[in-house]
Amino acid sequence: MNSDRQTGRALHDEHRANLELLGRVELALGRAPRRPTDPESTGDRDLLRLVAALGHQIEHDVERHFAFEERELFSRMAAAGEGDIAGLLAEEHDAIREVAAELRPLTRALAGGTLDDAGWQALARGALELVERQVAHIQKEEMALLPLLEDLLDDDTDRQLAMDYTTA
Repeated sequence: MNSDRQTGRALHDEHRANLELLGRVELALGRAPRRPTDPESTGDRDLLRLVAALGHQIEHDVERHFAFEERELFSRMAAAGEGDIAGLLAEEHDAIREVAAELRPLTRALAGGTLDDAGWQALARGALELVERQVAHIQKEEMALLPLLEDLLDDDTDRQLAMDYTTA
């Protein structure tokens, strides 16, 4: 992505990092025949770390990212005549939040060693749904939202928003 806007670059960099994590989650869960139970086993330890990283992304990054876009960008999009895409992205945020809310207690239980086999199946299913929803959402933002920032933000607003976002 080539952007003159700092805000767009910050969001794009976060998108890239999330896509990388989501790709690893999808691959690992597709290969994991069972719930990881042995933290001494390299495969189980790696899977536990990966699910912990996903849990961190759900707990911290998703809401911060969505709240910023909703608070700072979607109203600007609507004012510029792009309210339909802003509304679609907001609906997707809500759907992703729902999946994330279901995953939070499951990732915590796995980290705490209290997740049973049924919980593992629910975690794997939910994580794969999250991957699917987030990847599609990120693609829309990369194609629709980020290019709009070139026209929506002046230099001073862009600089302030980028600073606000990266220090939040």
